[in-house]
Amino acid sequence: MGLWMPFSSNRKPWGLHWRSSVWFITTVVGFGITTDLLVYSIIIPVLPFQLERLSYHKVSSLTGWLLCAYSGGLVLSTIPIAMHSERYSMRRIPLILGLIALIGSQVMFMEAPNYAVMAVARVLQGISSSMVWIVGLALLCDTTPEKNVGKQLGIAMTGLSVGLLVGSPAGGALYTRFGFRAPFIFGSICAVVDLFLRLLLIERNVALKWGYDPSEPTAVVMKEAQDASSTPDIQLSSIPVAHVHGSTDTETNEIEEPIVPDKSRLPNARKLSIARGSIIDPALARRSTPLLSVIIKLSQSPRALVALTMAFVYGLVQSMQEPSLPLHLQAVWNFNSDRVGLAYLAAVVPALISSPLAGFYVDRAGSDYITCICLLLALPWWIVMTLRFSLPLFIFALAAQCFFVSGVVAPVTTELASVSRKMAGVGYAHVYGAFNLAFGIGTAVGPVIGGQIYDRARHGWTALCCITSALIVVCVTLAFCYTGADPLLAKVLRHHYPIDSIRKNPDEESSTTDNTSRTHIVSRVRD
Repeated sequence: MGLWMPFSSNRKPWGLHWRSSVWFITTVVGFGITTDLLVYSIIIPVLPFQLERLSYHKVSSLTGWLLCAYSGGLVLSTIPIAMHSERYSMRRIPLILGLIALIGSQVMFMEAPNYAVMAVARVLQGISSSMVWIVGLALLCDTTPEKNVGKQLGIAMTGLSVGLLVGSPAGGALYTRFGFRAPFIFGSICAVVDLFLRLLLIERNVALKWGYDPSEPTAVVMKEAQDASSTPDIQLSSIPVAHVHGSTDTETNEIEEPIVPDKSRLPNARKLSIARGSIIDPALARRSTPLLSVIIKLSQSPRALVALTMAFVYGLVQSMQEPSLPLHLQAVWNFNSDRVGLAYLAAVVPALISSPLAGFYVDRAGSDYITCICLLLALPWWIVMTLRFSLPLFIFALAAQCFFVSGVVAPVTTELASVSRKMAGVGYAHVYGAFNLAFGIGTAVGPVIGGQIYDRARHGWTALCCITSALIVVCVTLAFCYTGADPLLAKVLRHHYPIDSIRKNPDEESSTTDNTSRTHIVSRVRD
């Protein structure tokens, strides 16, 4: 019963502080990403053998379509999940339902008698993936203080590398030793552990009802009621108009106002009664933002468009390697499947370090510097990877580019969180839904493009490396011009041409001053 206690309004949940803490939410989201990527990748080495066992031909093509089915489920479910999560302010329930669907899809795939059932199972896995990438990241941003968002996102994003690192090798080893069902049983066990963690978590809006704010643990928002049946009330002294962050989630977003003097000097001050956390105030009531309105607002933001472009390119670049890198290693250095796995291992391990490091520095230096630096340092290694005379050099270049390319994920997700906070009516689930959509489209078309170019071009691998290098140059240019509240291009122009016409966006300037003032909430428990 304790796991479901957050849904009860009569008793305080046990373990309230640690179950709603920033670090526990980060752990849950990071493990959810790990499980998602593990389930995605664990079946890749065993699919061809199972399809052959079922007497299918053209196994390579059928395997590619199964991977595409996963991306299709992810893309098609993104918009409904994002809109539903923001409209009803639910994070925990979609995360739990998504994991139940994932476990069901694992069982379905494991027992699939034909290809059609396999495809349906992969679509369900894609839908479950959308839950953690959209709702999970939104939940993390809901809970984390703005100054630490980059660091926590970077830590959670290490789950991407861990899942890929464990998935394929574990799938191959389990299949060889225990048979076809073993990888799916292992994935289901990981999903059950993930489900238990998601059942434990407590959202910030629930914690606020019991006087605890996980984003500011030292602040007292509301005193705890001594009697379980009593209803704690608080008074919020405020000026007539409150400014609410862009998200429509009024229970989880911060309310920012200038510091208000003594209540006695404000004869028209309002009293907002909060009974178990519900704010009874028309000005703060939730308004559902239509899908078209969200799309228009995001399309009018250069920062959002550039961040989503980089998410698409990241998915495209990473997935273009999947069908071509093993063939290149086999053709040039006679690699077998085991040695290809070791090469992937060398590429993925550095990403475990780059993502949290990038997130740490984003909170201190800004997303503009880190994004441009990571992209610039990744560029030369793609040129080195076209060389064929040295295997150690190729492996080192593969690891180096993976290190720097993976370092872009934390700045991009932090940038989208910043856009959401400054855009009225656009919440975290909206921007991460757009991120998931862009990334999903990239991963859907990437393997097809990579496989076709490698097969049809005379020097297929060199062509892929050159295309990737050109995409990185485009991303560097866009990041230099538009990434960050004060892009690097604007800083350079102000330095060399200090005129009034070159300045920060007024909205960005005002947002920095808004962050210095907060509502003072005085709690009072009525006996």
